[in-house]
Amino acid sequence: MTTLSIDHVSRWFGNVVAVNDITMTIGPGVTGLLGPNGAGKSTLINMMGGFLAPSTGSVTLDGRPVWRNEAIYQHIGIVPEREAMYDFLTGREFVVANAELHGLGPKAAQRALATVEMEYAQDRKISTYSKGMRQRVKMASALVHDPSLLLLDEPFNGMDPRQRMQLMDLLRRMGDEGRTVLFSSHILEEVEQLARHIEVVVAGRHAASGDFRRIRRLMTDRPHRYLVRSSDDRALAAALIADPSTSGIEVDDTEGALRVQAVDFGRFTELLPRVARDHGIRLLTVSPSDESLESVFSYLVAA
Repeated sequence: MTTLSIDHVSRWFGNVVAVNDITMTIGPGVTGLLGPNGAGKSTLINMMGGFLAPSTGSVTLDGRPVWRNEAIYQHIGIVPEREAMYDFLTGREFVVANAELHGLGPKAAQRALATVEMEYAQDRKISTYSKGMRQRVKMASALVHDPSLLLLDEPFNGMDPRQRMQLMDLLRRMGDEGRTVLFSSHILEEVEQLARHIEVVVAGRHAASGDFRRIRRLMTDRPHRYLVRSSDDRALAAALIADPSTSGIEVDDTEGALRVQAVDFGRFTELLPRVARDHGIRLLTVSPSDESLESVFSYLVAA
């Protein structure tokens, strides 16, 4: 079971602080790394992969330092965001070259190409590949030595919907096998579907960690929004709006429901069933309307 530890890591370039005192632990399974452009995600991944030295702090894999430790690359596979590749090589030649760096032969490269379903184009020059095909052959190169830790920086870039689903299934299987997989993505819906755990970085700082729904519920200082259906929406709205835990209610005739904004999460969760009981109103549906990853992310970035 591979564990990646980032301990009080900072990285600056001249006067620019790209990563500021981040501590996190990445364990087995699939972890999503989130943050807006310029948040420091790529810098952080490069330090995790041993391609960039921390200015302060340390990055270790199962207790062993990552920076300047050649032996650690036997356990790490990385798919960088940058598109620059050896375009004069075929896909197969590119993956075989990486296999040879690990002391492996063509069979390992063939297995990796089959894993990402790139056998059909393996003898074409990389210069003829689409962006999605380039991503897949980079993935094959990262998998050729069967690493226990996989780091992927925006791996879904340029992929069509079918390719994205294939890669999501592959990463999910790898996480289920007990490998440690971390990927960054700006496509929040994909992260929500794939990652069991998220780490959020905003302006170089560690903003949040954990399951995104749990993070949202812990954010009690911000409004929570609910979609409520009942046997008498208007009577329920009149009763709820009188309480200070509720800051706004909208009757949505199209949905046949109430859209409620609660500023006191704990008080509102006790208030709603009590008010319904006291007024003889049946609650048909009560569901959060802002627990998507996009909603959580927007709150964190704005914080």
